[in-house]
Amino acid sequence: MPAERFVEALNEQIGRELGASQQYLAVAVWYEDQTLPRLAQLFYDQSLEERGHALMMAKYLLDSGLRPRVPGVSEPRPDFADFVEPIRVSLEQERKVTDQISGLAAIAREERDYVSEQFVHWFLREQVEEIDLMSTLLDTAERCRERPLDLEDFIARERLGGGEANPTAPPAAGGG
Repeated sequence: MPAERFVEALNEQIGRELGASQQYLAVAVWYEDQTLPRLAQLFYDQSLEERGHALMMAKYLLDSGLRPRVPGVSEPRPDFADFVEPIRVSLEQERKVTDQISGLAAIAREERDYVSEQFVHWFLREQVEEIDLMSTLLDTAERCRERPLDLEDFIARERLGGGEANPTAPPAAGGG
């Protein structure tokens, strides 16, 4: 049985993951409206991935005999000054999430809840990839600030986003 403190923190993280999913969806819609389809698709995929993370966390609680909370989320930011800003916002968000997931690991360790600590390790590894992706996007976007279609070409050439399913990922509630 997961430690009570960990369960409370994980329920809060479920809400943050759902909020991140909504924010990425808003970014994707904004990019699609700006006729930047590859950026839009990358963020549609990111939105689904964040939702998937929330469902993995929910499944962990369900498998532990606990009912997860499914909180409401605040409205995401819908507008941006230019095509670089949503990427900067996303990188900041991923850095925050990394701190939050690290906090989950710390709580599990403090509570001697080693099963929950092990569960969180997958998410820590995932955050390294997320920060790398957003950092790469931001660096590239800054270099081609006056030519947004160059970033579209970069995404296509480097095949960024839309990665294959990770067989080491925890199972998600609802099977997906």
